[in-house]
Amino acid sequence: MILPPSTLGMLGGGQLARFFVIAAHEMGYKVVVLDPDEKSPAGLLADKHLCADFDDYEALNEIAFTCSAVTTEFENVPTSTLESLSKRVTVQPSASAVAICQHRVMEKNFLNDHNFPHVPYAVINSEKDIPATDSRLYPGILKIARFGYDGKGQVRVATADEALTAFKTFSLRQCILERRLSLDYEVSVVLARDSVGNIAAFPTVENAHRDGILDFSIVPARCSLDIHEQTQKLARSVAEKLGFVGTLGVEFFVSDGILYVNEMAPRPHNSGHFTIDACVTNQFEQQVRALCGLPLGNPRLHSKAVMVNLLGDVWDYGKEPEWRVLFSQTGLKLHLYGKHEARLGRKMGHFTVVGHDAEGLLKTAMNIRLEIGIAKTKSSEINNGAVLLELTNAN
Repeated sequence: MILPPSTLGMLGGGQLARFFVIAAHEMGYKVVVLDPDEKSPAGLLADKHLCADFDDYEALNEIAFTCSAVTTEFENVPTSTLESLSKRVTVQPSASAVAICQHRVMEKNFLNDHNFPHVPYAVINSEKDIPATDSRLYPGILKIARFGYDGKGQVRVATADEALTAFKTFSLRQCILERRLSLDYEVSVVLARDSVGNIAAFPTVENAHRDGILDFSIVPARCSLDIHEQTQKLARSVAEKLGFVGTLGVEFFVSDGILYVNEMAPRPHNSGHFTIDACVTNQFEQQVRALCGLPLGNPRLHSKAVMVNLLGDVWDYGKEPEWRVLFSQTGLKLHLYGKHEARLGRKMGHFTVVGHDAEGLLKTAMNIRLEIGIAKTKSSEINNGAVLLELTNAN
């Protein structure tokens, strides 16, 4: 075990790293953050912020010399950095696991090779790889293999010609063409796995997205017992096949009642933020525990919850939202990430409403969401659209 007051290293300085720093500090650890942004949210709280690129030799040398273990908050850290550090210090998750999750082709091939249910896809390396319009892959989504997130790096296509045009906009870089499903809803499972294979999984979460970005999450998910059991089993199996150590998010589609694994996030997940306020142990403490070889905490849900993302869109020309609306609500927890500039689509914070009345929590969350300026939800953009639309219209 790596025990406090040891120093831990974090590659990345965004909100996920910030919550890691908070959890580590509460447990008695020190944290060094490496991030090129001098105003990074995690860097502002860390014991030391190395403001440098992720391949900076001097910065990596200092991390290896001062830290007992190193982890990451996002999947696009160069695997060469993880491999280099792992020769001198404990690094979790491993470079090999991160490499699969950060590359859509490797990720889909991993799912296919291990017989996980997945959406039909084709790897596009050149123009000749684009399937004909009569292929089963249309309508589809063309996704760039690297650096796509929150809806970025992907385009909906209905024909081979549209796919070719989209491929050219990605400068002919490697992509996957994935069949676009008609979704019943989307769910996810966040879990932690330690170095000897123990797994602690949080309840299955129901997610609604807007413009490719998570809008809100409902926990427990309003899905059948069968879907709940399948997602839990599949998420555990994904973690085992990856040899993953740390906190992992696994996203799923449900289409015509059939479950598909969408993608994996080798780090704490946006849909797991509810764990901060609604679980015995949150996903960030689990990340610390797995990294340090400590026994995993109890993931039990002690309250039902609805989590709502706060994007920069609600900062009206730099004006702060009406926070009194949130603070006046009992059972609501507000978390702001300390980012220095609000921008459209940028995750600035979130709030979670907790309690025991699932329907009441959802109605409260949707009403507050509207009061602070988040655009009215459209039935085509959410799960169980008619139900939630009725709630938003109740205003």
